[in-house]
Amino acid sequence: MRKPPVRLLSLGICLLLATFVAACGGTSTGPAAKTFKIGLVTDTGGLNDKSFNHLAALGLSKAASTGNICSSLTCKGELAVQGDVTESHANSDYVPNLTNYATRGYDLVIGVGFLMAESIGTVSGNFPNIHFAIIDGVGADAKGNDLKHANVEGLLFKEQEAGALVGTIAGVLEKNSAGAKKKNTIGSVGGIKIPPVDHYIAGYQWAAKQVNPSIKTLNGYSNNFSDPTKCAGIAANQISQGADILFQVAGGCGNGVLTQAGKDGVWSIGVDADQKDVDKSVIASALKRVDVATYDAIKDVKNNAFKGGIKSFGLANDGVGYQADNLTLPADVMTAVQDITSKIKSGSVTVPDVVP
Repeated sequence: MRKPPVRLLSLGICLLLATFVAACGGTSTGPAAKTFKIGLVTDTGGLNDKSFNHLAALGLSKAASTGNICSSLTCKGELAVQGDVTESHANSDYVPNLTNYATRGYDLVIGVGFLMAESIGTVSGNFPNIHFAIIDGVGADAKGNDLKHANVEGLLFKEQEAGALVGTIAGVLEKNSAGAKKKNTIGSVGGIKIPPVDHYIAGYQWAAKQVNPSIKTLNGYSNNFSDPTKCAGIAANQISQGADILFQVAGGCGNGVLTQAGKDGVWSIGVDADQKDVDKSVIASALKRVDVATYDAIKDVKNNAFKGGIKSFGLANDGVGYQADNLTLPADVMTAVQDITSKIKSGSVTVPDVVP
């Protein structure tokens, strides 16, 4: 019997192995690359707060190439992850929203806001193999104690340092009688009296008094992070008492402070993000780079460099700062801001983080 040519045998073998290799003589393409899935849960302020929820979403959209975040924001795809976001409408939504992503095996679940600390503590304990991160908090128990779960990264900020920068601006302007009312008085409106809010206010009041010891400071809380009308009412009251400059530290609710200042012809200061476009009264914004912290947490997970514990952001590592907005600040104001910035970075001064 005549044997088939060697070339025909080779062809048969190639056909037989075609299921296992990309082509005869070639190599297998291997398994598809893993797509990392990131789930972001906002607090009740929602994505449109123009503050820290929005910033966290920006950090996610920078990393994501797909996912529902891309229907809300332009995704840059720098880390090629899947990015999904769920907005919370009440505190009772936190645990279900976080659990939804954990149950579906997401690689990182991010909670936004101090008020989510206990929920992160609960859900991270139930899913020890899922990575969690939380903006402005840690995974805590019902008493606020850090549970120190190895799968939780707390992203904390030295808000008092950013507060000190805008407080310096306010203090010098009032010392110069530059404001409309000329009563050497400034105000601040916080959302809920929690550490991230009070850190800002403490730094703001302290710095204003450093450059202007006789200045009067007013402060109030709306107990709300989403309803602008609640903050506008407090702002109007402070303006009636002579406040020339109002610092909002209340997320979406605080937008009411900025617009009320505009209506009454005084100045305002934004928070977390650059808020110059909210109202023309905004002369500066205290910045908290939540977008950078969010992006870094995602990058750590993708690079297998995630480490539980606390990561801190301040002036020294460019985690906080300020932005001058709809007013050209006088030279003496800029000099004072540069001076306090240098002192904070060098450690020669420590900004208090508790409101007197």
